[in-house]
Amino acid sequence: MHVAMVGTRGVPARYGGFETAIEEIGQRLVQRGHRITVYCRDAGDGTDKLSEHLGMELVHLPAMRKRSLETLSHTGLSVAHLLRHRPDAAILFNAANAPYLPAFRAAGIPVATHVDGLEWKRAKWGKGGQNYYRGVERLAVKLSDALIADAVGIQAYYRQKFDADTVYLAYGAPLLAEGNADKLGQLDLAPQGYHLVVARFEPENHVHMIVDGFVRSGSRLPLIVVGSAPYSNRYTNAVHALADARVRFVGGIWDQDLLDQLYANALVYWHGHSVGGTNPSLLRAIGSGTATNAFDVSFNREVLEHSGRYFSDPQDVAGLVADAEGPDSNVAARGEQARLIAHRYNWDLVTDGYEELCHDLARLRVPSARGAYRRPSALPPASAQQSLGAGQ
Repeated sequence: MHVAMVGTRGVPARYGGFETAIEEIGQRLVQRGHRITVYCRDAGDGTDKLSEHLGMELVHLPAMRKRSLETLSHTGLSVAHLLRHRPDAAILFNAANAPYLPAFRAAGIPVATHVDGLEWKRAKWGKGGQNYYRGVERLAVKLSDALIADAVGIQAYYRQKFDADTVYLAYGAPLLAEGNADKLGQLDLAPQGYHLVVARFEPENHVHMIVDGFVRSGSRLPLIVVGSAPYSNRYTNAVHALADARVRFVGGIWDQDLLDQLYANALVYWHGHSVGGTNPSLLRAIGSGTATNAFDVSFNREVLEHSGRYFSDPQDVAGLVADAEGPDSNVAARGEQARLIAHRYNWDLVTDGYEELCHDLARLRVPSARGAYRRPSALPPASAQQSLGAGQ
C-alpha cells in the first residue's frame, strides 16, 4: 500500500506524541513492504531537509507562523499535494484538520482521523478556539472513514458524545536500558538524586502545580524541569516565579541519550498532563522503570494503574514528595510495577493495528465499496490489551 500521514510536524520526531507515533509506526510499515509518505512542516530555518527518514518518504511544506493558523495552513498545503499523488489511504492526525476531510472524500481517498485528546479543554484557546475544536470533532465523526483513539477514555468520550465507534490504537512504550547514567554529569546529577518533569509549558500540563507543590515540600533534592513552549511566555514566566533554588529549568533537551538517562535515573517522574489521551512522555517514564506521580485524570490512571500515585493540587504534590523521599518510600517497587505495565504497550502490535486499518481503508478505493466501510466497534479494554499491547 501507499499510505500518507498528514497533519503533524513530521519526522524525525522531535516534538510530541503524533510525531513519535509516525516515526515508530511508519518505519515498521516500510519494513513490511509498504510505501509511507510523511508530510513535514518546514521550520523555515534554512537547514537541509531530508528526503527520506527510516525508509519513509518526506515532503516538506511551509506553515504560517501563528499559533491559530500554523497547523491548518501546513495541512492545507499538504492535502493539496497529497491529492495530486493519490495514496491508497491516508491517516489525518488531529481533529483540528477535519475541515479538509471533504477534499479527501471528493477525491475518493479513504482517510482515518486520529482525533487526539480533548483539545477544547486547553487553556490556550479562547472561546472561539474552544468552539472550533468542538465543531471539528463533529466534522471528523461525520466525514472520516474511521476514527482512531489512543486511549480508552477518548473512546468513551466519542461514544458518549457522538455515539461514534473508534479504532483503539494506543502508543508503544520504549523499554529503556537500566544502569546507564554517564551523561547525568552534564547536569551535575546523580542517579536517584532528583525529581523530573518533562512537559510543554501549558496550563493543562500542570507544571505550575508541580513546581508550587514541590516548593512547599521539604525536599532535599532538586526538581529538574525539561521543556518549554513557543507561544506561552506568560505561563512560562508564572511557573518560573513559583520556583525556588531547588527547581532547575533546563529547557528542551534534544540529546535523546541524555533524556533517556534522565527518565531512567529519576527518583520520581511527575506527569501533569490532563487533556490528551495516552501520553508518550508517560509511556517513556514507565518504560524506564521509574516511579510516576500523575495528575488525577482517567487517562493517567488508565496507564499507571496501581503503580501510580495521583495529585490534584499543590498540597498533594508536597505530600507525595515527602512520601518519595521518606524512610518508607516504595519508589523502587512502584518503578518495577510500571515497567511490567510498559510491556503491554508494544509498537509492533500497534503497527499491526494500523496495518489492518489501512488495508480496510484501501479497499474503499474501489468505487463500489465507497461508504461500505463502517468504523469497527470499540475494543473492550481486555481485548485491547491482548491484541494491541495497550494497558488500562
